Amino acid sequence: MSKFQQFNFNGKKALIRVDFNVPLDKDYNITDDTRIRAAVPTIKKILNDGGSVILMSHFGRPKEGPTEKYSLKHLVTHLSELLGTNVQFADDCIGNDAVQKAQNLKNGEVLLLENLRFYKQEEKGDEAFAEKLAKLGDVYVNDAFGTAHRAHASTAVIAKFFAPEARMFGLLMEGEVSSAEKVINSSEKPFTAIIGGAKVSDKILIIENLLEKATDIIIGGGMAYTFFKALGGHIGKSLCEEDRLDTARELIQKAEAKGVMIHLPMDSIIADQFSNDATVSSSLSNTIPDGWMGLDIGPQACEQFTKIIKNSKTILWNGPMGVFEMEKFQHGTKAIAHAVVEATEKGSFSLVGGGDSVAAVNKFGFADKVSYVSTGGGAMLEYFEGKELPGIAAIK
Repeated sequence: MSKFQQFNFNGKKALIRVDFNVPLDKDYNITDDTRIRAAVPTIKKILNDGGSVILMSHFGRPKEGPTEKYSLKHLVTHLSELLGTNVQFADDCIGNDAVQKAQNLKNGEVLLLENLRFYKQEEKGDEAFAEKLAKLGDVYVNDAFGTAHRAHASTAVIAKFFAPEARMFGLLMEGEVSSAEKVINSSEKPFTAIIGGAKVSDKILIIENLLEKATDIIIGGGMAYTFFKALGGHIGKSLCEEDRLDTARELIQKAEAKGVMIHLPMDSIIADQFSNDATVSSSLSNTIPDGWMGLDIGPQACEQFTKIIKNSKTILWNGPMGVFEMEKFQHGTKAIAHAVVEATEKGSFSLVGGGDSVAAVNKFGFADKVSYVSTGGGAMLEYFEGKELPGIAAIK
């Protein structure tokens, strides 16, 4: 049983760092409430114990202090509905309104503080600011995995103002950390990492770290063409990072030396322009004609990758196989999602993380069919790069 589940919050004011950085439309309606829903079990456990909850979060990237567009007050109505209780709102996070409302908070009540980033001190990791926040609650709960890689006041610095027994991860954070640790530290072999996305430069560190853990690394998305060009292939006008050709060659050599198989897509769906209205054809990935670009993995690659995934006991998926936002180029990503689901059904452990792969499993309706979907894009990436995350270190 976890520390959080064992803790009795009766009569305690729990100050919870959540990640409520959700997208809004122009009328301030929430268009995707995944992150808010993810925090609900933690909040409800505290309320059910007879405690009260003070929620703090960042929201967007306000440049110049308080702005209407980035006010957390837009979330109050929806949050109240999700929790089945009237959520109070403080128009500041450390000012008089916040202090008064926190002091008067009764057991079973919930208070949401205004956007932490309306203060520059939050991102600077300012101690005095963190201390003011800490004074609002008796217990500190970090449930914001999405910001665990930032050494901000509310994620890393604040923990020192609470005794070790009064600071802990929430249920979401515990799930994230244990899933990530399971993949990195106790993965069953064969362990396949599926790495996609546009740029090799974004994924160098994660690939290097995975060379120590994985048996197979599948590479898809735009970044695959940098590898093909590095190996002497012809890639037409596909995306390529010319300054990363040596890096790509080095990664392939390192993998060979360690006995790790790097799999590149045999064929590609190619287009004459970056558009859903493009003329589409297919080609081997290393002989793409001039004037054409690879925008998805092809049918042979889908078959090739599916076989590897279905044979895996542990699967990490970070990044799509193509431009899945466009209907003509979503087949590859969908095929990979299907394969991951099938492997999971047969008992493999699958972790999906990183904004675009999460968006893909949500779009295709597979989110509840994999072992774990991570809420933290950048945080998960840094975790798998082998970095220590300040938000995790502060609690541990």
